[in-house]
Amino acid sequence: MQRWLKFSKYLRDFGWEPVIYTPENPEAPATDFSLLNEIPEGIEIVKTPIWEPYAFYKKLVGMKKGEKVNAGFLNEKKNPGLAEGFSTWIRGNFFIPDARKFWIRPSVKFLLKYLENNHVDAIISTGPPHSMHLIALGIKKKLNIPWLADFRDPWTQIDFYHQLHLSKIADSKHKRLEKSVLAGADKVTTVSKNWSNDLKALYPRNIDLVTNGFDPEDFINQASEPDKKFTLTHIGSLNKDRNPNFLWSTLKEICTENSSFENDLELNFIGKTDMAVFEQLEKDGLSAKATKIGYMQHKEVITEAARSQVLMLLINNTPNMAGIIPGKIFEYLASNRPILCIAPENGDSANIIKESGAGYVVDFGNSALLKKVLLEMYAKFKNGDLSVSIGAINQFSRRTLTGSIADLLNSITDKPVK
Repeated sequence: MQRWLKFSKYLRDFGWEPVIYTPENPEAPATDFSLLNEIPEGIEIVKTPIWEPYAFYKKLVGMKKGEKVNAGFLNEKKNPGLAEGFSTWIRGNFFIPDARKFWIRPSVKFLLKYLENNHVDAIISTGPPHSMHLIALGIKKKLNIPWLADFRDPWTQIDFYHQLHLSKIADSKHKRLEKSVLAGADKVTTVSKNWSNDLKALYPRNIDLVTNGFDPEDFINQASEPDKKFTLTHIGSLNKDRNPNFLWSTLKEICTENSSFENDLELNFIGKTDMAVFEQLEKDGLSAKATKIGYMQHKEVITEAARSQVLMLLINNTPNMAGIIPGKIFEYLASNRPILCIAPENGDSANIIKESGAGYVVDFGNSALLKKVLLEMYAKFKNGDLSVSIGAINQFSRRTLTGSIADLLNSITDKPVK
C-alpha cells in the first residue's frame, strides 16, 4: 500500500501525473484512514464495483461478516482447521492467480472503455495481488500502451506458495501466467537483488531494482525519548514462518540467569501477530513480558519505533528468504534505533543492516551469537549508550526512488531521462 501511495505522492515532481484505478469495494486486511492525507491534491481516482469471494470464505471458516481476512497464512485466534485447509486448496487451485481474479475481466472491459476518452502514456501494475498484472496484460494486448509491471512480492516464488496444495495443472497455470507477464511488460521491477535474480531465472530479461523506502516527511518532529525499559519491538505482520522460536528461548535463558535483564525486558508486538508467537512465549514463560498492541496508524507506528530500545526485524525462514526485504526496514533505519535482524547472513536485508551500520544480524538458529548480541545491547542500555550511527540512507528516500520509477517510465515512452 505505502509503496505506490508514496510513488504517487512524488511522481508529479518528475513530470508524471498519476491516475489511480482501484476497486470501489475491495476486501482489505487493514484500513488506515490517516494515509488519506498522503494522496496528492486533485489526483484522479477511477473506481468500479468488484465482486470477491470473501463472503463465501467467511461463512466456510466461521468468521463474522465484519471480520478482516488476514493475508499470508496468518492466524491470530486459532489454529487452522479443516475448513481453512479446504479453503486454501480451493484458493490455490481454482482462484488463479489469487482471489482477486474476478477483478480481471470486468476491469479490462471497464478500463478499455475509459481509455477511449482518456489518454494515458503508460500503465503500471503492482502485485500482489498478481491479478493486477493480468489486468494490465489485457490492456497491453488490446492497446499496446507501454507497461511497467512491479513485483512487490514474488508470485510462484512467494514464501507461502508451497502451502497452497497445488495440483500439477494449477502449478503449471500459475507459472504460465507469470511468464506471460514477464514476457509482455516493457519494464519489470522488484524490490531486492535476490528476487531480481529469481525473476531472471524464470524468464531471461532485464529486471530493474527499485527498493522500498522511507519518506523523510514522516519523520519531521518525530524525536522521542527512548523507553525506560529494555523494549524489543516488532512492527508489522508476524506470521508463523517469521516466528523465531530460538529468540524466545534465548531470552528465557538470559532471564533465568540475569534477574536485572528479566526485570527490564519488555516485548512489544505492533500489528497482526500469529497466535503461534504467543503460544511459544507462554511456553517459554515470557507472556508477562509481551504486549500485543495490534494495528496502529502509520504516524503512531513511527513514534513507537523511535521510542523502542531495539527494533526486531524478523525474516521468514522460507525458501526465498535471501531476497526478503520487509518494507519496515527502511523506516526502522530512519527511526535511528538499533535493529536486531534475524535473517540469513548473506541475504539482502542483512546486507542493508551491515552496510548502514544499523545494528546486528544473527542467522537462524545461532543461539550462541544471539545471546552474545542481546547481552551486549543490554549492557549498552544499562550504561545509557544503546544507540547507532546509521550511514547515508538517502538512496532509500521515497522521493529518490520515485525518480527511478520516473526514469523507467521515460525510457518506455521515449521521453528524455533526467
